[in-house]
Amino acid sequence: MRVLHLDTGKERRGGQIQLELLLEGLRGLGVESRVLAAARSEHAESAELTVGRLRAWSRSADLVHCHDARSHTLAALWARCPVVVSRRVIFPVKTGLLSKWKYGRPSLFLAISNAVACELLRAGVPERKVEIVPDGVRLPAEVSSRSGPLVALETDDPLKGRALLRATGLAIHYVRELEASFRTASAFLYITESEGLGSAALLAMAYGVPVIASRVGGLPEIVVHQSTGLLVNNHAVEIAAAAGRLKSDAELAARLAAAGRRMVAERFTFEQMARKTVAAYQRVVG
Repeated sequence: MRVLHLDTGKERRGGQIQLELLLEGLRGLGVESRVLAAARSEHAESAELTVGRLRAWSRSADLVHCHDARSHTLAALWARCPVVVSRRVIFPVKTGLLSKWKYGRPSLFLAISNAVACELLRAGVPERKVEIVPDGVRLPAEVSSRSGPLVALETDDPLKGRALLRATGLAIHYVRELEASFRTASAFLYITESEGLGSAALLAMAYGVPVIASRVGGLPEIVVHQSTGLLVNNHAVEIAAAAGRLKSDAELAARLAAAGRRMVAERFTFEQMARKTVAAYQRVVG
């Protein structure tokens, strides 16, 4: 099977990391992948995405897999083979005529969570054209020592709760390199106003780091309150109380950490993501 992947993101963020992991998983399954990406993309083995390349390269592909909204638009206009679209965000789909045309073009949507799938169905996408393929992460051999600080993602995304975290009064270590910090982190705070699923939370769980996450979007599908993590409403006092609870109750922190890692191993590795993606591809190409 030959797949052409499109990604217009110019920074290495969650979606780009998921694409890198997917490409690795697809290689292991014998799928031939090519990538057209933004000019400043960090993807290996890729070329700059232009309309000319998209038209030419898609002629020799079995399908085009779009990994963001802009590449979805480009493929709807210019792809010369069936189109599959990954939908990662929980934002409502626009319902104007152009949007209806755009969302009518793909053969299949891969929603990363039930919450995202529901938004697609609400917008009128037929159920037969929606498949749930969750994010996946790499499962490390060793878990966190949990001897380090409380960590949160360093980001300029205004939806990711930085102002709210400041209001908690907690001593938080903000990081961009999550994997390095998760080797020692005592807990991970994932506070956000909107989230399709939460691959950063999955990565924390993979490292055996207990997670405190906002009760929004697809996060409750992976952070099951008091089972695989703690869910909070976006209120500073509630966030601080949850962090204090983990700090004072080592047994609870250990139990949540172990259950979260076990859940990732069973359901959310990148190899599982790749296998589910290939099964979805086969629905399209027969």
